[in-house]
Formats: sequence, structure tokens, C-alpha cells
Amino acid sequence: MLDLSNPADRKQAYRDLYWGDHGFLRLRFHNRHHIGGEMYRENQPSPKRIAQLAELGTKTIVNLRGESPKGFYLLEKEACEEHGIELINYRMYSRDVHTVEAIKGARDLFDRIEYPAVMHCKSGADRTGIMGVLYRHFKMSDSIEKAVEQLSLKYLHVRQGKTGMLDFFFEDYLKYAADNEISFLDWVETVYDPPDVKARFMAGWAGSILTEKVLKRE
Repeated sequence: MLDLSNPADRKQAYRDLYWGDHGFLRLRFHNRHHIGGEMYRENQPSPKRIAQLAELGTKTIVNLRGESPKGFYLLEKEACEEHGIELINYRMYSRDVHTVEAIKGARDLFDRIEYPAVMHCKSGADRTGIMGVLYRHFKMSDSIEKAVEQLSLKYLHVRQGKTGMLDFFFEDYLKYAADNEISFLDWVETVYDPPDVKARFMAGWAGSILTEKVLKRE
């Protein structure tokens, strides 16, 4: 584990942020969008960006990448503490299905955090996308059909490749709901079968060079 009080480790943490984690691409581009209410979405913030978010009045940052021993996370944690922002780690995935508990947990998360808030992953495209859909549905009462706009190229989400599993998940609900009067949450709790959804998606999936080889999305 890096010790940020050690000058050599701090330098390593910044090298990890800007080079290992491609932070140099995010120096001026934050992929910031207003989801709705007092919730925003961005890509991985640097300490400098977190200072800016504090100036904007941000109370909570939801890190969808989860805790990590790497420099980008340690610097984020330190900066949030320095600026009085609550950092919540809520691990989501860009290339996998999510458990029923994770989906319901997102709903509960939106109800308990302090706003204004920002959600982020690495690129602000995929994991922020699925959470954007869930926020619009659970917190703002948008239909899933309308909320899935959060998963679009506008936010740099590319549905070709394994990241398309996120789209497939919501489309599976919409197809079922077209023939059955059922809410999204009821479908999640009574019909949704994560291994089955994943297996059906993978059976029809053709890998995308863009997302799997070039962008190397997590």
C-alpha cells in the first residue's frame, strides 16, 4: 500500500493516476453531465478536480470503481477528506450483470446520501450509465424506457462489446414488460436471473475491438 506521507510514494500515486490510469486524458475533459435533481456524473476525478467539485458545493462523491490500493483511489480519498466531501464506494461493473442486492442497494443509496452528489467510474461512460438509469428511475420516477438514455454515446457509452451487457439487462426487462404488466423492481425481485441474462447476452455477443482492445474499459 502506498503511503502518501512518503514523498516517493506520493509521486508514485500521481504517476499511477496520470499515466497508469490515463488521467492525462481527463485533465480538461471531465465528461460531466447533469443526471437530474442534484446528481451529476463524471469520469475519475483528480485531487484538483475534487477541489473544484467542493467549490461547486458537492457533498458526496460516489465512487463506482470500489476501493483500491492504487494511487488514483488513495489520492481521491485524501482529497475528499481534505475538502469535507463524503466518499462512498459502491462497486459496479461495466461488463457484467449485477445482483438483485446491488440494484436494490443503489435505490437505497440514492435515498440516504447528501446532495449535491457526483457519481463516477473511470471514464464516466458505463458504470455511471447504469447508475444513471437507476437514479432516473428510482429517484426521479422516470420509466426505464426513458431512463436508458443514460446509456448512450452522448456519455461515451459504447454498446458494442461486453459493455453492451448493461443495455441488454434493461432491454430484457422492457421485452418482458411489453407482454406482462410488471414494474422494474418487481421484475428484478421475481423474474430477473443474472446468470441467465449473462449467458444469453454472451451467446449473441461479438467482441468489439474498440471497447475491448483500444479503450480497455474496466
